Amino acid sequence: MLMEQIYIYVGLTLLGLCFGSFAAATVWRLRAKQLFQDKHDGEKVPRREYENLLPLAKTKTSKDYSRCLHCQHRLAWYDLIPVLSWLQIGGKCRYCHKPIGWMEPLAELAVTLFFVGSYMVWPIPLTSGTAIVEFIIWLIAGVMLAILFMYDLRWFLLPNQVVYPLIGLGAVATIIHLAPHLDDISKLLSVIGAVAILSGLYGLLWLLSKGAWIGFGDVKLGLGLALLLGQWDLAIIALFAANVIGCIIVLPGMLSGKLKRTSHVPFGPLLIGGYIIAGLWGSQLIDWYFSLTI
Repeated sequence: MLMEQIYIYVGLTLLGLCFGSFAAATVWRLRAKQLFQDKHDGEKVPRREYENLLPLAKTKTSKDYSRCLHCQHRLAWYDLIPVLSWLQIGGKCRYCHKPIGWMEPLAELAVTLFFVGSYMVWPIPLTSGTAIVEFIIWLIAGVMLAILFMYDLRWFLLPNQVVYPLIGLGAVATIIHLAPHLDDISKLLSVIGAVAILSGLYGLLWLLSKGAWIGFGDVKLGLGLALLLGQWDLAIIALFAANVIGCIIVLPGMLSGKLKRTSHVPFGPLLIGGYIIAGLWGSQLIDWYFSLTI
């Protein structure tokens, strides 16, 4: 039993490192294609960033390979070992010696922590095929959310190329969740309630403000997260946690003058953080709350 657990943790660690690397690389590929499309549509784009990423945008998927975004040198396998390669070359390109940045190793470590940590505190025993499938969906969603987290944090945008598959994955999770309870209308109503809370509420704010208070990408992200959670009470936990995280981050910035009322704060990462808290600890928080009211 002990050796089995060790194998699982080692496997999750290796998978987390690999998928974290994949997530970071996907962010740059999405950004390259976005800039290329914006330029094609006549929009103004950052010139230096556009020139650096243009080769990546024009590369066909079948011929795509990892390269330095500065010198375009093709990276060898020993340049792509998660975390270790970055440490070994001091966070700089081995060929042009320009800084690579912190996003890649942080993404690799964060996704690894998500994989391993989720297994450690997963609230449902992984003793059935359905439970294992739900856990796998959770991990896949985590990789997608890592991409959205990084993209929104850096460029204030949630790309549809990831949001729509996330919604699709949420629909699959909902079907799996509801399938054993087709005669229980309360389960379906709970899913509808979750969608109303995490997507409907933001959709209303988007309509009232005409997009000034919140982006429509957050509305779509909320739909995907609501379907993944599948419960109205967990959706409330996610919404509450997202706003608490936002207050912890925003209020010190406003008090110090670094942030103003007009400052643009990406809400996607906050909502993702709230989703993770609700998914891993939501049930315990709900039980704790009701224990105080009895």
